[in-house]
Amino acid sequence: MSATLQSPTKLSQEQRDQLLQVLRSRFEKNMTRHENVDWEHVRSTLEADSRKLWSLYEMERTGGEPDVIFLNGDTWAFIDCSAESPKGRRSICYDRAALDSRKENKPSGNALEMAENMGIQILNEEQYRHLQQFGEFDIKTSSWIETPPAIRKLGGALFCDRRYNTVFTYHNGAESYYGARGFRGMLII
Repeated sequence: MSATLQSPTKLSQEQRDQLLQVLRSRFEKNMTRHENVDWEHVRSTLEADSRKLWSLYEMERTGGEPDVIFLNGDTWAFIDCSAESPKGRRSICYDRAALDSRKENKPSGNALEMAENMGIQILNEEQYRHLQQFGEFDIKTSSWIETPPAIRKLGGALFCDRRYNTVFTYHNGAESYYGARGFRGMLII
């Protein structure tokens, strides 16, 4: 996965093949996350949409380790399943307004714009808690989650982690950033 992108949303054949191989291997090792889903169906769906393949490439490149998870009923998505918040998406504040409000020691970016640029969605609290049914995620790190407008309007933002075998939701100033906080994303297929 070390080759450079040819364009913002197009992968070379080698990149596509490498990505699909990584995704298939992870898919087959974690069948409890997606019982009754056929890999060939997933593969053909992805190969028909180069934009989604590129987004998955970005999820993988930034350390997300995306895998298929059922959200509800027939809806499934690729969700970041790395044990800790993806390394390539840490030390960022919540959104552009938070980034612009910092006068000193600005982080390198923000979660909402990074997710948008990758073509993915940041998880909300319900989706984050749902992910935790498939493993223990963020036991040493934390992840920004989608914040309701009323909270964001007052300057806050929400994040989650897992401690003491329990998922917690917290608040912080949206402009804050920490080396152990990033965000988890998803790509609905």
